[in-house]
Amino acid sequence: MRFRDRHQAGRALAARLQAYAGRSDVIVLALPRGGVPVGYEVARALGVPLDIFLVRKLGAPGHEELAMGAIASGGVQILNTDVVRALHVTPEQVQHAMQREEQELDRRLHEYRDDRPAPVLAGKTVILVDDGLATGATMRVAVRALHLEHPARIVAAVPVGATDTCATLGDEVDEVVCAETPEPFYAVGMWYQRFEQTSDAEVRDLLNEAAAQPAGSASS
Repeated sequence: MRFRDRHQAGRALAARLQAYAGRSDVIVLALPRGGVPVGYEVARALGVPLDIFLVRKLGAPGHEELAMGAIASGGVQILNTDVVRALHVTPEQVQHAMQREEQELDRRLHEYRDDRPAPVLAGKTVILVDDGLATGATMRVAVRALHLEHPARIVAAVPVGATDTCATLGDEVDEVVCAETPEPFYAVGMWYQRFEQTSDAEVRDLLNEAAAQPAGSASS
C-alpha cells in the first residue's frame, strides 16, 4: 500500500503499537524532520509524550540521498563501510560530511528545542519513530546514542521499511515494528503519495501542539 502522507502513515503505525497506549513509562522520540509528523500521530494515538532525537544522515558525495553513515548529538557516529568502499569515498570526504552535518545538528537543536530541556530517558520505554527505513543508518546511530541514556526498552517503529533492514535492526533494539515491508522496496518516498520535505516550522508546530496535549489523553 501507499500512504497518503506522513500523518496517515503515523496513524497506521500507531495501530500496531497499541500495547504501549496510556503508559506513563513510554515516550515517543521522532527523528526530524520527516519522522516528526509520523511520531506526532503515534504519540497522539497512544496518549504519550512526544519529543525529538537529533540525528543526521551522511549523504554520499554525488549521491546525497544514499546514506554512507549518520551522526547523532553527543558525538555518536556510524559508517556504512560497504557504501564508502563501493563509491570510493575518501576519509577527507567523510570528515567534511561529518563537520557539515554536526553544524546542522547544532542549528536544529536551537531551532526546535529553544530552552526546553531534553527528556529524561533512563528507565523509560522509548519508541523511536521515523518515516521509513531504507539502509537504516540513521535509525542505527540513533539507537547507539539512545543506549547511552539507559532506557529500559527501545522500540524502533516505522510505517514502511526494507525487509532486510527491519530484520537486522532487531539485533540492536528490543522490538522492531515495520507496519509495511513491500518487495521490492527501492526507496521510502515510493510508498507515499505525498512525500515533500517537512519544514522546520512544521516540526516546531507539531512539537508545541504535542506539548499542549494533556498526558494520557489517547485519541481514538
